[in-house]
Amino acid sequence: MKRFINDFKKHYKYSIYSAKSELKSEIANSHLSWLWWILDPLLFMLVYTFISVIVFRTSEPYFPVFVFIGLSSWKFFEKTVKQSVKLVSANSAIVSKVYLPKHILIFVKMYANGFKMAVSYVLVAIMMAIYRVPLSLNIVYIIPIFVTLIMFTFGVSTIMLHFGVFVEDLSNVINVLLKLVFYMSGIFYSISNRVKEPYGSILLNFNPVALFLNDLRLSMIYCEAPHRKLLLMWFLVSCAMSAIGIRIIYKYENSYVKVM
Repeated sequence: MKRFINDFKKHYKYSIYSAKSELKSEIANSHLSWLWWILDPLLFMLVYTFISVIVFRTSEPYFPVFVFIGLSSWKFFEKTVKQSVKLVSANSAIVSKVYLPKHILIFVKMYANGFKMAVSYVLVAIMMAIYRVPLSLNIVYIIPIFVTLIMFTFGVSTIMLHFGVFVEDLSNVINVLLKLVFYMSGIFYSISNRVKEPYGSILLNFNPVALFLNDLRLSMIYCEAPHRKLLLMWFLVSCAMSAIGIRIIYKYENSYVKVM
């Protein structure tokens, strides 16, 4: 843990600079510039709203806000995990020449994807004002929910980074698994209202992404408290996953260059 903290302090400025460079590069190569960070989840929200409301005739209160919260948070998790699988090979030019703790590469992606999520949540706030979503003190729970989401994303990403070096086709497997998790996480439907028991409870108890999205909506839209015990449990699990992932990376990172 001490080594991890020292490495984080030592390479913090580098990770921020790299994240800024990545964001600027995306803007430079896009005609829509930073607007695409908003348009991407917004367009998906319109598609899922159309499918749910018009085609299947199912909806939830404040449905556009409901979907946008789910998509914005999901994109952060999905992109970070996907990118972590090929992160070492994608940065082979750097890691083969100078020593860089490999988990720093994950922080770079998390900063970049986190900034995009923050931009999307500005639009969430605007939409909440437009739809006159009532607010309560329960909205403060979004802080521990986001912290747990970030910790879980980091924990999963550290493990994916390690195995992605040695398993060539892991990215294909992860893409399929993420699609499955997407549909099982209630992005465009309410698990509590649409999934019959005991399957709804099983999804919320054992699918942390579904829990995070559900609790964000409870706190932000429906003025309810989240599942605090489950959140605490998944926070501890995420910390354990992160510790295991960091330990594995430190143990095997010298062999990564040989495998690439």
